[in-house]
Amino acid sequence: MEKQLKFNEPWIAQRADPYICRHTDGMYYFTASVPAYDRIILRRADSLAGLADAEEITVWKKHESGIMSYHIWAPELHYLEGKWYLYFAAGEAENIWAIRPYVLECADADPITGTWKELGKMQCAPEDEFSFRAFSLDATVFECKGSHYYVWAEKVGVGKMISNLYIARMAAPNRLETVQVLLTTPDYDWERVDFWVNEGPAVIKRGGRIFLTYSASATGACYCMGMLSASEDADLLDPASWTKERYPVLASDEALEIYGPGHNSFTTDEEGGDICVYHARKEAVIEGDPLYNPNRHTMLMKVQWSEEGKPVFSYR
Repeated sequence: MEKQLKFNEPWIAQRADPYICRHTDGMYYFTASVPAYDRIILRRADSLAGLADAEEITVWKKHESGIMSYHIWAPELHYLEGKWYLYFAAGEAENIWAIRPYVLECADADPITGTWKELGKMQCAPEDEFSFRAFSLDATVFECKGSHYYVWAEKVGVGKMISNLYIARMAAPNRLETVQVLLTTPDYDWERVDFWVNEGPAVIKRGGRIFLTYSASATGACYCMGMLSASEDADLLDPASWTKERYPVLASDEALEIYGPGHNSFTTDEEGGDICVYHARKEAVIEGDPLYNPNRHTMLMKVQWSEEGKPVFSYR
């Protein structure tokens, strides 16, 4: 008997940066960072609830050295132009913080049994002198008005680095058409706890508007979600088209023992209801480096909508 969906409690244990893709045939696909950061996994089920117990298949493993050989992070599965693509970030065994964005492609109908081809690093536009030269990760892809857009986090600065979010229009699934545009930088105190971070973008659309959530601060209990929004009719490459929320839209809740919610994605249930897929911890105090503590668990939340048409993220 299939398990019922559980909300705001561990649903798939020790799977961080969760991403769920609901394909055109209604099948659900799940991927996430695994604690060893050494491979990319996929699960498939014909229902959202079924993903919890679905067989987990490794579709790609890290290299032994060189690029794509360390810190395999935050994969996302997208279906574009009749093919499957996995977007993820990875470092090098010889330089573990040389994190860059990479792309895998599968031309077969089944992304689990099909063959995955390495396309290498994501390519920026020819005139772009900045993108992917430094620590870059957490890419997502979304469509608007017939164009695809790529949003990612990249660190800049001198001394203590700052992680910003950038956007560009795509020319192909592994190449950008336009020069990066800065979407958001850590402006507020809640985005600057331990580290100055904006990362983990995710997009949900409703009522002619685009809502882009992101995660902020270090990966412990201070981790939280912020949000930007824009009209689908606006120039999405104009920073002035986007409005940033002043306060987090989701943060830790001590009463429920949910700590450090973030790096979310969005999907829908079988009835079409919007679901936020996120990771969080159950303990406030983390032993050791939070990055290497495995206890970030995938959780689900029903997205509610306000009278103003904004998504509301509530544990209750």
